[in-house]
Amino acid sequence: MQQLSVALGEYPHGQALLGGEVETDGYRIEPVEVRPVIGAYRRMIRDLEFDVCELAPVSYLMARQEGVPLTAIPVFLNRRFHHGDVRCAEDSGIRVPRDLEGRRVGVRAYTVTTGVWVRGILAEQYGVDVEKITWVVDDDDHIEGRTPPNVERVGDGRSLGELLRTGDIDAAFTGNAGTGRAGAPRAGWAAADEGVGDGPYPLFPDAEVLAVDWYLRTGSYPLHSLVALRSDLVERDPVLPAKLYSAFVDSKRKQLAADPDWSAQPRLARQARQIDGDPVPYGITANEPSLAALVRFSRDQGLLDPDFPTGARDLFAAGDYPDA
Repeated sequence: MQQLSVALGEYPHGQALLGGEVETDGYRIEPVEVRPVIGAYRRMIRDLEFDVCELAPVSYLMARQEGVPLTAIPVFLNRRFHHGDVRCAEDSGIRVPRDLEGRRVGVRAYTVTTGVWVRGILAEQYGVDVEKITWVVDDDDHIEGRTPPNVERVGDGRSLGELLRTGDIDAAFTGNAGTGRAGAPRAGWAAADEGVGDGPYPLFPDAEVLAVDWYLRTGSYPLHSLVALRSDLVERDPVLPAKLYSAFVDSKRKQLAADPDWSAQPRLARQARQIDGDPVPYGITANEPSLAALVRFSRDQGLLDPDFPTGARDLFAAGDYPDA
């Protein structure tokens, strides 16, 4: 029986697979703990360190374009809406999205998936020229070489949270994409600056309402992770992607049987109510609008070439992936 090293985030719906409660025919799963899991993304893309690894979707798309030998399956372990991810400095005077033009906005790295989603939403839904915003970053991109000229690196060691509090940037992303961490992801890396004080205020005070409205109009439900494996494993066993997909589906079903209300994951439980459905749907067909939007946003922002394939099925290993 062949061993597969697998690096995933801490998702209850992935635990049955990691714990061996569901089988992957002919393979034995060896969990590899990397906390935070963002630290595994770079190691997988640059060094192919694991057999199977969760990845940020934009990082996977860019890696695929650059010829990195990775192949994904349509398992999306995490998703979230993004209208609430930008907060503005107390004295910035920002009141509507187009006020961001000409301003300085903090984000962990330019290609971080949250940034791609938010810039796409700002451009398509609110007419913001994102090229007129200076994006202030304090971490490296997983794949370099696509940084536009309107990106500026923090040079004095201060965190994005501190820069936002002092008004040295006009707005910033929250959470792991911005003020919720300090420094590059590494072992032991922890949230640092999410408590940016009472001053910074949300760009969209009614973010949840706007996010659900956007979802209902576009069908886009932002993907925040997918699962990729080394392409040489697929070449040796073309059925492996389908086997892994089935195992992830079985793992999710076990968790749902034990916790049908997603109570172990309050954010996903809330999102299930918002979309009136499965908060983490797997498969290609169910996710085509989201995949198309992410590819379009990535191309529009210069992260993918104009001829990058837009078909959702072109992004994954050949196989049958029934929605689940």
